[in-house]
Amino acid sequence: MEIKDAINERYTSLSETSCCLSCGGAINYAKAISGEICVDLGSGRGADVIRLAEEVGETGYVYGIDISEGMIARAEANLKKFDINNARILRAELDSLPLDENTVNLVISNCTINHATDKPAVWSEVYRILKPGGRFVVSDIYATTPIDEKYRNDPEAIAECWAGAVTRAEYLTMLENAGFKNIRIFEESNPYEKGQAEVASFTVSGEK
Repeated sequence: MEIKDAINERYTSLSETSCCLSCGGAINYAKAISGEICVDLGSGRGADVIRLAEEVGETGYVYGIDISEGMIARAEANLKKFDINNARILRAELDSLPLDENTVNLVISNCTINHATDKPAVWSEVYRILKPGGRFVVSDIYATTPIDEKYRNDPEAIAECWAGAVTRAEYLTMLENAGFKNIRIFEESNPYEKGQAEVASFTVSGEK
């Protein structure tokens, strides 16, 4: 099974549950303003997309990006339910975003980028789509020590939101290598056990 298939299977099965899939409060630090163009990577059931759409108003727009068919269907139903007309859910890989360069003010994500096979490519894409002066606010996990090699390419372990984690130092280096400035950590948890690893959660931001 490929990683993307394992992710699709797991999160489609979770799309109709009420379980919490977040690992931080990126949306609470994003501070979207009227008229901004925003992107939510791993938009899930669409809750943050809806909140962003309300914050940016009629002159702004929000794109939710997800790969799980079940989550996308749930999110689209929620947009319709709450009469959200300034948002759209797109199915895409995180390392190949269907958006033009220099068009986005804000990118958020909550516990999603750790699933990506090529994380530097994801951050390059985030940098590409952001306007100069644009920003990201992302909540994610990192591993306190490198993930054991036997789990790092295990699709199910990655889909369970732990085996794809890199270390804190690796994570921050990726952001710097992508070109981001003013990198800031808003919140950070104590380490905790997850799967066969010890991880921690944090919310980090940076600017283009």
